[in-house]
Amino acid sequence: MDSATIRAASFSLSSSPSSFFSLLPNPNPSPNHGLFSLRFPGGDLPMFKSIRCVQSQPPDSAPSSQSPLKPNSRTRGFSLSCSVVTFSPSKTSELASSKLDRLISEFQALEEPVDRVKRLLHYASLLPPLEESARVAGNRVMGCTAQVWLEVKMDGEGKMRFAANSDSEITKGFCSCLIWVLDGAAPKEVLALKTEDLAALNVGLPGAGHSRVNTWHNVLIGMQKRTKALVAERAGKPRPDAFPSLIINADGIRAKGSYAEAQARFLFPEELRVKELVNVLKEKKIGVVAHFYMDPEVQGVLTAAQKEWPHIYISDSLAMADMAVKMAKAGCQFITVLGVDFMAENVRAILDQAGFGERMSNERIGCSLADAAATHAYMNYLEAASASTPALHVVYINTSLETKAYSHELVPTITCTSSNVVPTILQAFAQIPNLNIWYGPDTYMGANIRELLRQMTTMTDEEIAVIHPQHNRDSIKSLLSHLHYYQDGTCIVHHLFGHEVVEKINEMYCDAFLTAHFEVPGEMFSLAMEAKRRGMGVVGSTQNILDFIKQRVQESLDKNHSDHLQFVLGTESGMVTSIVAAVRNLLGSAKSSSGSADVTVEIVFPVSSESMTKTPSNSSLGRNSVEMGDFILPVIPGVASGEGCSIHGGCASCPYMKMNTLSSLLKVCHHLPHEKEVLSGYEAGRFHLETPNGNSIADVGCEPILYMRHFQAKKELPEKLVTQILHHPHSNGRSTRMGNNVNFN
Repeated sequence: MDSATIRAASFSLSSSPSSFFSLLPNPNPSPNHGLFSLRFPGGDLPMFKSIRCVQSQPPDSAPSSQSPLKPNSRTRGFSLSCSVVTFSPSKTSELASSKLDRLISEFQALEEPVDRVKRLLHYASLLPPLEESARVAGNRVMGCTAQVWLEVKMDGEGKMRFAANSDSEITKGFCSCLIWVLDGAAPKEVLALKTEDLAALNVGLPGAGHSRVNTWHNVLIGMQKRTKALVAERAGKPRPDAFPSLIINADGIRAKGSYAEAQARFLFPEELRVKELVNVLKEKKIGVVAHFYMDPEVQGVLTAAQKEWPHIYISDSLAMADMAVKMAKAGCQFITVLGVDFMAENVRAILDQAGFGERMSNERIGCSLADAAATHAYMNYLEAASASTPALHVVYINTSLETKAYSHELVPTITCTSSNVVPTILQAFAQIPNLNIWYGPDTYMGANIRELLRQMTTMTDEEIAVIHPQHNRDSIKSLLSHLHYYQDGTCIVHHLFGHEVVEKINEMYCDAFLTAHFEVPGEMFSLAMEAKRRGMGVVGSTQNILDFIKQRVQESLDKNHSDHLQFVLGTESGMVTSIVAAVRNLLGSAKSSSGSADVTVEIVFPVSSESMTKTPSNSSLGRNSVEMGDFILPVIPGVASGEGCSIHGGCASCPYMKMNTLSSLLKVCHHLPHEKEVLSGYEAGRFHLETPNGNSIADVGCEPILYMRHFQAKKELPEKLVTQILHHPHSNGRSTRMGNNVNFN
């Protein structure tokens, strides 16, 4: 075959005379069709390898719209459907953008959805078969409803060549259209096509939502990822190092990269440590609530201990308090909280509201966001808020009890979490028109909320009503003009999902499932939101991330075919313990069923290369071997100082959360309940402090938390908070006094 790749094209011709060719009848025509050959004046055209024409009499009902792949035309006599095998040298190739425009025009001319689907099925029949050798796991496209295989090559002239197939005829139609547009295109043309450009095709299945339409996008993303890799390979560029990851299947776990090995080390803890903890928890009736970001060693022991003591729960901050109340009602005499200060305070506030008395909490552990709110700058921000009546301060739960109390005295305040902040803001503005909403202290989350609302202004009123029935485009635009957010507060974990990390995700993981916490910077947020629109991502809380991964794994298992799912973990690496436990449970259940397919799940840690520990050659530790079930893994000592954080981007671990150690937990448990002097450092002493106005920190600071609890239960602001907003007087004197008397660290 010539170096120019052979392509198939089709078109229809009428029987009218043409100066470009003459028709030669087939001497042996069939009764229903006549075969003709085409002869061009002056010899064969260089673009044509061969032409085969079939005469047929179209029925009166035949469609008249023209198809760029295989059009039909009606004539008074006969029509010729001609298949042409052509060569496509670059100097005569049609631009991919022009082809896409033609395809869009064709589909937009079909008014009925069923006609567009029929046209897709027609194009599916034109897709050349894919060689069986190409139907391998490495060529699978993630995120599609059906199985899709994509083969990408670069020819001798540097043009991209694509082949694909699917077990779904509809999906084959999508692939056929994309290949017609992009096959033979230059790499820059392939990379220039945006997923938004495909929206104008308006092709989907009634009742199928966006699942089928996402196939367009995910196949395109797969084409572009592999195009970039081939361009780099031809240019002689070395392949970038992959992020570390954990690969989970029904039989066990495999770690790739030293950071993943360090995380995996604690997934199978020592039985003696587990037994020690279980015994003391049972003996003294102690419940344990812990956050997802806890140290892997602690989480590994807690996860194993759950099998023998049910009053252990690992979750996001919102659920920790609920579970503490359930544990107390179930007979637990003590609740230990493994997290940072604000988590312990939240648990304590809800326990008090539920009528349970003293509880111990190891709470002298800070948080970069909480520290950002405990400043004069933040109080100045709230002074401006108090002057813009009516005003509501929506404060992130990642703040101290003092901050909540001081803020609430200055501006009516409600607490929020990453999972309920957007519903809270939408409901508040619907309930109180022209309400000025002041969010803080997380700058990235504030910017992401504003961007999310801006994107809502591009939606239809019907789509917005699905999110919140009392809103439309005009109300969202008004809300945007009344929304403010603090400009100087970040979480050190999510702050460093920076440029280096985003670039590598774009280059190497653009076709993977992308998860991101609501606190990540704008670049990462935009990337995750784009993936979310394709059904390939989630932006939200830690629980949202865990639920998303579980849902996608279950969907793959339900299809009952072999699959490899890759998830980029855009939040703190401590999440991996709960993810591994949930995924292994799903895979284990599927394995017990006969005939289950092989599904593997890869959790990718987007960690900067600069944040990895380099093991010195003369290290006395060297490489340790750790037994994990049936596997033996070499383990390199963990991440460098800063717990995986780097100014180059990619902060995998929270140093504050890692201050909760297994030894501290055991110390508290062993000394309960009588050795008060030993435990005095763990008591929630700030509950006894007062605000500058002489009120109890506990009483005032817990009220915004209880308002959030009311919103969670009733989906509306409590009447007491609404009254405070509408009748809250602005007082410069009190604001000044507060700012002058608060002792900020």
